[in-house]
Amino acid sequence: MMKKIKIYAEILEDEALEQFNTAMCLPCNISGALMPDAHTGYTLPIGAVIKSDKMIFPAYVGYDIGCGMCAVKLDITSKELDLHAIKEAILRDIPIGHHKQQEAQSCDDLPPCTDFAKTVLDSIGKFQLGTLGGGNHFIELGVGSDKKLWIVIHSGSRGFGKIIAEHYMKLACAKSIDTSELGNQFEVKNSNFKEHNPQKFEDAKAKFLQKELEKHLKTNLEGHYGFSIDSSEGLEYIKDMNCALEFALKNRKKMIEKIKNILGNLKELLFINKNHNHAIIDEDGFVLHRKGATGAETGEYGVIPGNMKDGSFVVIGKGCEDSLCSSSHGAGRVLSRMQAKKTLSLDEFHNDMVNIITNHSDETIDEAPKAYKNIFEVMELQKDLVDVVEHIRPILNIKG
Repeated sequence: MMKKIKIYAEILEDEALEQFNTAMCLPCNISGALMPDAHTGYTLPIGAVIKSDKMIFPAYVGYDIGCGMCAVKLDITSKELDLHAIKEAILRDIPIGHHKQQEAQSCDDLPPCTDFAKTVLDSIGKFQLGTLGGGNHFIELGVGSDKKLWIVIHSGSRGFGKIIAEHYMKLACAKSIDTSELGNQFEVKNSNFKEHNPQKFEDAKAKFLQKELEKHLKTNLEGHYGFSIDSSEGLEYIKDMNCALEFALKNRKKMIEKIKNILGNLKELLFINKNHNHAIIDEDGFVLHRKGATGAETGEYGVIPGNMKDGSFVVIGKGCEDSLCSSSHGAGRVLSRMQAKKTLSLDEFHNDMVNIITNHSDETIDEAPKAYKNIFEVMELQKDLVDVVEHIRPILNIKG
């Protein structure tokens, strides 16, 4: 069967293309697309969409399960706001970066998860609920074409989702190594040892296999390893992934409620939630993985952020089958964080942000607008995938 492949990105590193092609060489992966913002990631490019037959790949969802966007339109204009005071209140009430909550937060309404994930939730997740995180996660206030205020948040499942992802990536990687063949090789090389001291031989064999497994995990963790959706590991991953997806949404909602409280509990005119790291399983057993890609079914709302200066776009999907009914999840990086720190101008970064209230500093230059692709060009490349219904221009931006 001919595989359907579509690439929308015009700026794409060789490494990202190699990652995508490696995925598409697997027999179970039947179609794929790269969004206009695609760039090199772990195992699979950020901005990749892969449709698999009865297989689910934890690495294709990524470390930040459920990372995504919420955008809330409020019945107020920015003229009525003291943005400096709001910025200080947000920084006071919402932990950012590596900071967490002082007390455990209630997670009683989350869907069921495995005992493993429950332990992570109780020890870590409950203390990170309602926190922003770091990197490219942000809280933003902006205005639309009618001057109404929007709250826009980009955040995910925090340490809860990351530890779940790592756990199942290790399991999938471990299953890929043939321990029986390694055991046979050990026995052939140590036949005399086995004959004269069988007990110590078995102990040595077990230590050898464990060492080989650890070496395999260290060098191959971020590989194209998956589970059958009917296997015990696959079912457990799906269960914990779905819990992390809901945790990520609850995390964003909790921050929104804090900001609405700061603003005076204003009336909501529109609420949009759209995550961009997930896997969806249909009734025929096909798994649609999106890693840094936004769902864009016909009539489906989405939120696509650009950068700290150019704001975000509210879009409606067109249901394009070539893109697997997906669109970009942002502008996409054009410089790695290390490259940005080495090459970008601090003066230009500060000048770009001069008319926006922010918490940016010299240390966050890796999040400067110039570290990203031109969002207007990215939106032009996906005009067949989504219609833009609103451009939210930022007036306040807080980075984690």
